[in-house]
Parts: sequence; C-alpha cells; structure tokens
Amino acid sequence: MRILIAAAGSRGDIAPYTGLGAELRRAGYEVALAAADPFAPLVRAAGLEFRSLPADTKARPGPGTGTGPDRRELMRTAAAFVTDLGRGFADAVDGGADLLLLSATTAPLGWHLAEVTGIPSLGVHLQPTAPTGDFPPTVPGVRPLGRFGNRMTGRLALRVADRLHDPAVTQLRRRLGLPPCSPAAMRRRQERANRPVLYGFSTALVRRPADWRPGLEIVGTWWPHVDADDRLPPEVEDFLRSGPPPVLVGFGSMASGEGERLSDLAVRALRRAGLRGILQAGAAGLAAEGDDVLTVGDLPHALLFPRLAAVVHHAGAGTSAAALRAGVPAVTVPVTADQPFWAGRLAAIGAAADPIPFRSLTAEALAEALRRVVHRPAYAQAAAGAAEHMTGEDGAGRVLLAVRQLTDG
Repeated sequence: MRILIAAAGSRGDIAPYTGLGAELRRAGYEVALAAADPFAPLVRAAGLEFRSLPADTKARPGPGTGTGPDRRELMRTAAAFVTDLGRGFADAVDGGADLLLLSATTAPLGWHLAEVTGIPSLGVHLQPTAPTGDFPPTVPGVRPLGRFGNRMTGRLALRVADRLHDPAVTQLRRRLGLPPCSPAAMRRRQERANRPVLYGFSTALVRRPADWRPGLEIVGTWWPHVDADDRLPPEVEDFLRSGPPPVLVGFGSMASGEGERLSDLAVRALRRAGLRGILQAGAAGLAAEGDDVLTVGDLPHALLFPRLAAVVHHAGAGTSAAALRAGVPAVTVPVTADQPFWAGRLAAIGAAADPIPFRSLTAEALAEALRRVVHRPAYAQAAAGAAEHMTGEDGAGRVLLAVRQLTDG
C-alpha cells in the first residue's frame, strides 16, 4: 500500500512527518511525503519518497521584523501561499497513492482530491484546529474569551481559513472537472461524517476537549526522523564538555533579517545571566564568537536538547515539544501564528517562564527570565514531569493503528 503524506509550511511544519513516515515505512508501507522543494533532502534522509509541492515557504504569513506586516498583508500572503499549493497538489497525488495523510494546511485541498479519486484520507494535524470552549483558536493568537467566546472565535477562525482556500479550491475543482463546492461546504461535510483527525501533540500540553466531536483524537507527538548513526559535530561536543550546560537560543524559521540585532541581544542576555550559550543560526542568521558562545546550524533536537540548561525559542510546536521531551525548561519568545498558544501552554504547566513577545524582547528581560528558569528547580521539575508523561505516548504508533483500521475496514 502506498501512503502519501502532504504537508506545507516551514521546516517545523514538515520535520514531524519525516518521523511519522519512517515509522509507517518500517511497518511495510510505501511512503511518500509531498512538500516544498527545499525539504527534499530532509524527506529523503528519512528513507521516504519525495514529491514536490510548489508552495513558496518564504511567502508564509508571519512577521520577520519587530513590526511585521499588517493583517491585510498577512491575509494576502497566506492566500497566495495556498493558491500556489493548490496548483501542484493534484500532480503530487497523480504519482500514486492508496491513502492520503493530510496536514491542517493541505486538508482543505486534499478532501477534494479524495472525492474525485476515491482515495481515503486521514487528518494528521500539528495544532488543535477544531473549535472548543476550552481555549481560543491557536493561529490568530487571541486571548481566552470564556467558553462561549472561545467557541465563537474558533468558528470564526475556520471561516477565515475557508476564505483563504476559496480561490485554490475553485481552481482545483475546475481542473478536476468537479462541480463547484466551497471550502466551507466541504468542511461541514467532513464534520458531519465525523471524519477522523489525529493530532500530533502531547496531552502533557493539551488534553482532549470534552466538547470535541467524535473522530478527533490527540495521539502524541510525531518526532522528526533521526538516523541511528547521527552524532553531534565534534566542535559542538567539545563546547558541551568544556563547561556547564549551555543555553540554546534559536528562532527557527522566524525573524529573517533580524540576525545582527538578535545575536547581540542574546549574547548580552547570556553574559548578564552568567550562562554559556549556543546560537542556532536559523532564518534570522544568528551568529557570535567567543569562548562562552558557539554558533551552529540545524542540529537534531533529540541529540542536543538533553544536554542543555534551558532553551530560548519561538515556541513553534516542534521545538516546544522537543524541549519538554528533554526535560529542559524554556524561555519562549513567540512571534506569530500558533506560537503564542504553545508558549502559553508551556508556561501554564510550569515548564517555561511567562512568554516574552517578540516585539517586547530585550536583553534585560531575557536575562531575567533565564536566571529564573535555570536557577529555580521548579521549572526543570515541571519539564521533567512532562517528559515522563510523554514517554507513555506513541504518536506514530497510534497513526499506524488508525491506518490499519482504515485500510483493513
């Protein structure tokens, strides 16, 4: 059986599916992962077939500077991103598939392809997308508004997503020879049928809301693929062994063009707090030199994080989960999208300091937060407790079980 996983976005939106795909491949399935071209090496390193999606990851919405674009500009950017994605999605499916695994971004397009091809589909989402009274929608970053307000803003967020997908869906259905069907109508059809969606995050961070419909399940985190032979570079090993555990500072795919300012800010904060540091370059291009600081590129979180004193990060879903899995406390600096949500969840369970919004980040604020999380044992204890909880979860195994039930039935 051939399984096609379709995902779109930045590295953090793709990497978890490499581990999920590798687990399905070990179970005997042929697995392809469709993503943007820059992620082809990441996909192939996991032993998966790569299929190209034309969406430009650089066009994703999200501020890259301290001020960021206005909301209408974000909406235009998001619409262009989804339209590009829709133009190539059908080509990826034409490569052959017996089952579609769809991320939150690709699902509104994948449902239409499943309709015309008859290929069954399963939602595999990295964020809680279904409305609930327990918390507001993750992507707009709105504050909690009570149970009624949370549900209403959750439904509004889905309608906004429907509007973003409308041009791409219209083009796709015309290409497939299907009669018109709006994204909203298709979404309601999926909900009425209780189509399954599996959420790849830990109940240590978010418990399943009681008001969710049947078919929505939180299964545990999907971890990026790490080869058994992978090791940290010698210079990183040397730095780790040369002194106390350092702090990692990184912003992932965020803060492009802010490297010089953020590097200077991070080094000043680390030295003010009396801590050694590792700067992860990322999209921002962080870089610094000195006996107490090291600059690195992309490294497997699973290998590096357990050897750190703390992690300063943008609170992307994957980085947030990786820090918890390592039992390491965090200082979060959310920038956009779902990052304020995950930053709030980490703080709520005591594994991170209160979030420092990206626009409010200063060396003084960062140094103070680092002193708290590194020197107050309660933060590390909360992270360690979450890590123990996560050892009892098998996110990829739960997807494998669902795939077998779907295909055998």
